[in-house]
Amino acid sequence: MSRVAVLGGGSFGRALAIQAARVGRNVILWSRAAREAPPGNVRTTTNLAEIAEAELVFVAAPSIHVEALAREAGQHLDGSHLLVHVSRGLLGDELTPLTHVLRSVTPCRRVGVLAGPLVAHALAQGEPGGGIVGSLFPEVVESVREAIGGPMLRIYGTHDVVGVEIASAMVGLFALAIGYAQGRGFGPATTAILATRGMAEAARVGLACGAVERTFSGLAGFGDLLAAVAGDARPESAFGRVLAEGVPLADAAARAGAFVEGAAIAAHVTAFAQRRDLEAPISAGLAAILSGTASGATVLGQLMSRPTRGE
Repeated sequence: MSRVAVLGGGSFGRALAIQAARVGRNVILWSRAAREAPPGNVRTTTNLAEIAEAELVFVAAPSIHVEALAREAGQHLDGSHLLVHVSRGLLGDELTPLTHVLRSVTPCRRVGVLAGPLVAHALAQGEPGGGIVGSLFPEVVESVREAIGGPMLRIYGTHDVVGVEIASAMVGLFALAIGYAQGRGFGPATTAILATRGMAEAARVGLACGAVERTFSGLAGFGDLLAAVAGDARPESAFGRVLAEGVPLADAAARAGAFVEGAAIAAHVTAFAQRRDLEAPISAGLAAILSGTASGATVLGQLMSRPTRGE
């Protein structure tokens, strides 16, 4: 692999570029505004046409911007390029995966998603860790492994693309919920039940979308959520804790320091679950808190008073 391109000059895009350069790749880091190049063999650019030089292109942008960016980038790409996004988002009430968007608006057909317990600061510092690539194409998994994998970063692969995307998005949602609970002063028992019942909820949603259940107990699901619970300083957790202080939604997002995907999909997951007659009480409760239609105390009471059944 001669070059790797990263679309997005935010913290995670820069961390990807740093990691790729660390393992010996030539990296093109694109952003709309001129930015200082990170350390290593990284070339920054604002010229989108330059990404055509790379074989593998990472899309490191919030989900709400992915379609427009991919459509623009697609003018410089063809079927020889591999396209992998790193967003934790889903689009609309049908929970459209972003790999579907990439295939729809670009000439690229070999696409994938990178997920798992990866956060910007740890990736940039080269801390030991791992991630998972969901793709129907083995060469996509292998290319990501070659691009960023190394002695300190293990990259796994799966064909369950939908499962990886649903799991990753809903981990963001539950990391926000757990951050909110911690901000309210609740302890490990609350965290444990939110994490375990949250992933059961995610698996129900995923199965309805055609995912494989075991994906939700792997790196894309429970492994990722475990990192959030352990305190990996991701924006979703910080957003939840700030929100628990009673800070308005817009101010909480600003204090979290990044776009928070989980806040955007709570209502979409709730609407999807209602149409499919699925139980998604944590998603629904969080959507109510975020929309201002219910207080945290009301949602907690509703969750704790639900009928209990076998696990």
